[in-house]
Amino acid sequence: MLRREMMLGMAAVGLAACDSSLDRPLGANGMPLPSVYRISAGDTATVQFRMLDSVNSLRRAAGVQEVQLNASLNAAAATHSRDMAVQNRPWLFGSDGSSPLERARRVGFPGRLLGENISESFEAELQTLAAWMAQTDTRAVILDPNARFMGFAWYQEETGKLWWTLNMGSDPAVVAPIASVAF
Repeated sequence: MLRREMMLGMAAVGLAACDSSLDRPLGANGMPLPSVYRISAGDTATVQFRMLDSVNSLRRAAGVQEVQLNASLNAAAATHSRDMAVQNRPWLFGSDGSSPLERARRVGFPGRLLGENISESFEAELQTLAAWMAQTDTRAVILDPNARFMGFAWYQEETGKLWWTLNMGSDPAVVAPIASVAF
């Protein structure tokens, strides 16, 4: 039953990530021509809440508690997304050598950082979520049953390239290490 719900949730995210080809020109092969996914400054809340709703749909399907957006984790994610763009490489360490845990502490997140997912792409947030869900390690971060808070942000270059960062954190009352759960 849980597997079926998980597959339905992943299918829903996959369908949501599809964009209409009706308003895009078609190439010689009949497929929509590639286009750059642009995010304007006024779209920040829309994109963050679309990701939050999608993550929570997947978490419900997996039978784990929903998460809430957290301003501190959003700030840590935004800082790291920009830093990855400056370094021109997707990796978990900051240009100053900082780890995801250190960045969460710097912005004052009172809980425990459970994981960080990153991506470098030209794809929309829901396509990025679908890619994370297709990988065991990044899926485990999204579906961590100990997570109560999520931070999500990005940096977009002029070329349209996006640097995505998603952080998951525990309740502030949890300070001791948490046993990991494999999916």
